[in-house]
Amino acid sequence: MPKMKTKSSAKKRFRITATGKVRGGVVGKQHNLRKRSKKMRRQARGTVILAAPDARLVLSYMPYSRRK
Repeated sequence: MPKMKTKSSAKKRFRITATGKVRGGVVGKQHNLRKRSKKMRRQARGTVILAAPDARLVLSYMPYSRRK
């Protein structure tokens, strides 16, 4: 059987934590930051754990990731 391919865009944008959760960047931080509040810009630093429905979708793009 041939190997399944991982989506390159997913492997660049998301990481799987040791407990099997999906970690990714905060949404809405790419452009138009002038109109965002300072509070939103400050809280959107770093990465966050994705919600369960979003994580399930990302894990479908990464077939050989650790699933728990």
